[in-house]
Amino acid sequence: MGPFSMVVAIVFIVTLGKVLTTRYRALGQQRQHGADGADTAGMRDEVRQLKERIAVLERVVTDNHGSIGLDREIERLRDR
Repeated sequence: MGPFSMVVAIVFIVTLGKVLTTRYRALGQQRQHGADGADTAGMRDEVRQLKERIAVLERVVTDNHGSIGLDREIERLRDR
């Protein structure tokens, strides 16, 4: 094995090591982010609540309720 072959082998080994290290770090970060179940559940609950509020607001705007019905809907939203 000549000196050029040795340099190529060393460069290949170092490059392979860096690629594998980066890959395993990325996999570890994905697992870590996937473990945030409490945060995800909280966000899903918040999105659900916001969708419910939007539905109520759409209904209030499109329906022809009197001002009493509108006041009740607004107060119900404030109580949440």
